[in-house]
Amino acid sequence: MTKMTMVQALNLALKQEMEKDDSVILLGEDVGRDGGVFRVTEGLMDQFGEQRVVDTPLAESAIVGMSIGMAAYGLKPVCEIQFSGFSYQNFHQIENHAARLRQRSQGRYPMSLVLRAPYGGGVRALEHHSESREAYWAHTPGLKMVIPSGPRNARALMVSAIRDPDPVIFYEAKALYRAFREEVPEEEETLPIGRPQLVREGKDLTMISYGAMLRPTLEAAEVLRERDGALAEVIDLLTISPLDEEILVKSVQKTGRAVIVHEAPRSFGPGAEIVARLMEKAFFFLQAPIERVAGFDIVIPLFAREKSYIPSVERIVAAAGRTLKN
Repeated sequence: MTKMTMVQALNLALKQEMEKDDSVILLGEDVGRDGGVFRVTEGLMDQFGEQRVVDTPLAESAIVGMSIGMAAYGLKPVCEIQFSGFSYQNFHQIENHAARLRQRSQGRYPMSLVLRAPYGGGVRALEHHSESREAYWAHTPGLKMVIPSGPRNARALMVSAIRDPDPVIFYEAKALYRAFREEVPEEEETLPIGRPQLVREGKDLTMISYGAMLRPTLEAAEVLRERDGALAEVIDLLTISPLDEEILVKSVQKTGRAVIVHEAPRSFGPGAEIVARLMEKAFFFLQAPIERVAGFDIVIPLFAREKSYIPSVERIVAAAGRTLKN
């Protein structure tokens, strides 16, 4: 297996699916000649041509509107919004049409559409470039919301998203694009959408995270082991919606404690929904209040203050420590 960055792994997924299926079309701002702002689509226009890798105008609503039309007539568009903070301009196309068309047409029209968008902070970007607004999409019926945490699961989930009959919002953490490499098999690999992964077994505490926050969560789990001898179980959600609660509930029933970590703002964020599910299904197993470590309820700061906003290993360890004392 070859070691790849997330950028390379996503490029491999797109390339292989385009080779297998002529109905897969890429479109977005600068995805063709420039290979995308982060080079995820680099080289694909040269291989597949301008009819299948389409450079669009700077018009997010038009990009998604065209993708909806393509999907309704049987194509499989993968559209890129350069930064997730630019996706508000196409919200009405996604909510009013993409999320509803299969139901509205009683299944007559397919909607196999993937919207790719880099999200999150950690790269000292400009305003509207660092948001974590996955709760908008996860709250919208008819959509699936996927957030990988590394190269290998990003590749596998992208393949699954392209093949899925429903529209999938696919967030890619900018901070992970070239942060590390993983072995990625050359042969086909998929992961089921809607299934979390247990990435570290433990008995004293359950830690739940996804996307860019998985790595600091794993680091925090190691600190707890070395410092306190506490064995934390770590779960990577991978999919925010649909949310498979089974593995979360079973883990908390075993450990009796939970910490949820995400970069999105705390209020009404994904962590709040997870807390509600755990209270419904694992309340009598809890030995301490559930902790949330999240972004603050403010617009993510620029440059010098950005690191203070994003959950750190220290903040995660402190929250875990509070639960372990009870």
